[in-house]
Amino acid sequence: MNDEALRELVQERWTALETEQTTGERRLRVSPLPVVAADGPLAVAVDHDGHRHVLIPVQTHRKVRPGLDGPVLRLCKRALEDEESYQAYADLVCLRDDMSDLFTRLVVDVLRAAAEQPENPVKALYGVLDRWKALFRAQGAPLGPDQLTGLFGELLLLERLLEKDPSAHAIWLGPKGHCHDFRAGTTAVEVKSASAGEGRRPRVHGLDQLEAPEGGALCLLWFRLNRCGPADGTSFVDLVDSVLRLCDDEGALLGLLAEAGYRLSDADHYRDVRFVTAEERWYRVGPEFPRLTGRQLAVEVPLSVLDVEYTIDLSGEVPTLLPPADVPQFVDKLIQETA
Repeated sequence: MNDEALRELVQERWTALETEQTTGERRLRVSPLPVVAADGPLAVAVDHDGHRHVLIPVQTHRKVRPGLDGPVLRLCKRALEDEESYQAYADLVCLRDDMSDLFTRLVVDVLRAAAEQPENPVKALYGVLDRWKALFRAQGAPLGPDQLTGLFGELLLLERLLEKDPSAHAIWLGPKGHCHDFRAGTTAVEVKSASAGEGRRPRVHGLDQLEAPEGGALCLLWFRLNRCGPADGTSFVDLVDSVLRLCDDEGALLGLLAEAGYRLSDADHYRDVRFVTAEERWYRVGPEFPRLTGRQLAVEVPLSVLDVEYTIDLSGEVPTLLPPADVPQFVDKLIQETA
């Protein structure tokens, strides 16, 4: 049975259960599914409040992973019994009716994974949840134009790194608030992106953003990214799909994307966002590079300075560009220090 057939089956079973007479508050209306694990068939259910469930059979002594308790999903252990049987389940429930369609997609993934691991369907469930966890976090406001441009530039570099090392998402530190967007060992990259008409004048946030790691090297990567129509450039959503496909840990990367402000549930909102890379410039941040750092201020201005932001101008001949032949070497060094 393919995914579309599974989706239709699950939807039909839930719809049928919802038309049945409601039961007691602690009771479920249950419908078994044709996906059978070692301890019995998986099932879907509807509770007294109309919430939809998927039930994965487990042995009575088996514990269920704690920590998933709303506001969108809840996972717990539940026992169901009648006059003839007693069965324990890992019970995953969706608490938000407006996310029913997404929950159906998740359940189809669970069923497919459980069918491939019938001896341990709960492990299959955990694997699916880890990939989807960022999807069901509380949603924030959509990314604004500047945020989209900035994140797109970071994803362009991340895609290149993942093509060389599928674990390179581990050095993408920007979403976690690190001073540098990418860092491995003593090698770091700060990514700045601007749209058409803004010039080469990136905004620098903090006194440590253009400070190289102690004893290491820092590059600033600057993109000019122009918004374009549907026939040109690269789709923002397609770029996200590409990095997820290249990465060896989708769950971890989904978490980073969520921290950066992007969630899979918002994909339709960004479906028409496309960029053309008009310019790409690499700079090694050395002594001649225009910047303010904490080390400089500690010597020249012996005061406690907080929340410093400033703009640098990269439109002139200084600072000089990193030679094109040196760019792959710098990227390779970043990858090598990841290991």
